[in-house]
Amino acid sequence: MAAYVLRRLLEAALILVGVSLVTFILLYLVPADPARQIAGRSATAATVENIREQLGLNLPIWEQYGRYFWGLIQGDLGRSYAQKTEVGVLIWSRLPATLLLMVAAITAELVMGVTLGVLAAVGRRTALDQILMVVSFVGVSAPQFVVGILLLYVFAVQLAWFPIGGYGTPAHLVLPAMTLGILGAGWYARMMRSSMLDVLNQDYVRTARAKGLGKLRVVLRHAVPNALLPIIAMIGLDIGIFMSGIVVVESVFGWPGIGQLAWQAIQRVDIPIIMGVTLVAAFAIVLGNLLADLVAFFLDPRIKLR
Repeated sequence: MAAYVLRRLLEAALILVGVSLVTFILLYLVPADPARQIAGRSATAATVENIREQLGLNLPIWEQYGRYFWGLIQGDLGRSYAQKTEVGVLIWSRLPATLLLMVAAITAELVMGVTLGVLAAVGRRTALDQILMVVSFVGVSAPQFVVGILLLYVFAVQLAWFPIGGYGTPAHLVLPAMTLGILGAGWYARMMRSSMLDVLNQDYVRTARAKGLGKLRVVLRHAVPNALLPIIAMIGLDIGIFMSGIVVVESVFGWPGIGQLAWQAIQRVDIPIIMGVTLVAAFAIVLGNLLADLVAFFLDPRIKLR
């Protein structure tokens, strides 16, 4: 176990180095000029060049990346061009809001997705199964901003059940979590249905039925726990996805997380923040996958860690 975890951590370090290098090169190739963004449209060429020199943007790309990587291995994510603050401080201040939204959204999508998947599997080839699969397909296909705006219009504007946006109370959390939950629930419903159908055909399930156990007990005690193993792997992926892919939702609902921070940085071409958020998201994906593998190993002794 210890050797496996150590190997995965070493692999994670190499992955993060690769992500930092690729992201840095792509940002270097972007035609937008951070120095011009900082100086403003009315600034003179001399002013822009002076800012570029202060930020080290006039150096060759290999030297720029070398400086960034040296700071990175010392735990320094750089300093924001626009906000004049350490990137680590900015990300750390936004992280609690994103983690809160992530936990709420994963909980929402699991409750909805697993429930729909189990009902669809139990009622296989019935009208209920077809309706639920259509609903899950709609959930997967719907754009985030469309779902968010619809929920805002119905539950915040028309019914006034929840605030339009902001952060600070459980009521502010419901709509953004439901927006992300609806989108993820479709994937979980389809995977849970497939996994349930496979489990329901296993010998131990047929044996449980032959012993006279009730259908509800067979499904909840024998089928669902074993069918959840693929879902656990998806949760690990979702940790990284929610850490980096909730830019739209956080912007729609005014949620002060790292997604909104990344969106603001993209608009300002604030490269240190973009790099920092990307690396945090990459680390979350790697860590989420590792945790998912370890949890699956403890839940199912048949799984071997290699």
